[in-house]
Amino acid sequence: MPIDKIFGTTVDLLAKSIDLRSRSHTMISANLANVETPNYTPTALSFENELKGALKGKKVGTPAITHPKHIPLKGQSNSVQQVQGTVIETPSLSPGKDYNGVDLETEMSRMAENQIMYNASIQILSKQFNEIKSAIRENK
Repeated sequence: MPIDKIFGTTVDLLAKSIDLRSRSHTMISANLANVETPNYTPTALSFENELKGALKGKKVGTPAITHPKHIPLKGQSNSVQQVQGTVIETPSLSPGKDYNGVDLETEMSRMAENQIMYNASIQILSKQFNEIKSAIRENK
C-alpha cells in the first residue's frame, strides 16, 4: 500500500516543507555571510503560496495559456513535490554606504522563524511516523 494512502498528503507536505526550509536556511546564511559585501543584494525563497496552491489542486509549474489558440497541457500532476519555490531579492529599505542591502536584524529574525518552522515540521513528521509505528505494534 502506498504511503500516501495512509497519511494523505501530510507526509508529502511535511517532507517538501522541510526541503524548502533547508534551502531557505542556506539563502539566509548566505545573506548573513555577505553582510559586509559591497553591492550585495540579499535573496529569499518564497514557497508558501506555491505549497498552498498545490494542496488546493492548482497546477504547479504549468505554462500559462496566453492565447486562445494555445492547447492546454494535460496529465501534469498537482503534486506538492513539484513545488520549487521562487528566489526573490529582498534588499533593505535603507542600504548602507557600500550599497549592501542586508539588514542584519531582519535576516536574523527570518532565520529564527525559518528554524522554528523547520523544527515544527520535523516534530509533526516524527509524530506521524510514531503513530503508524504504534498502530503496527497494536496489531501484533
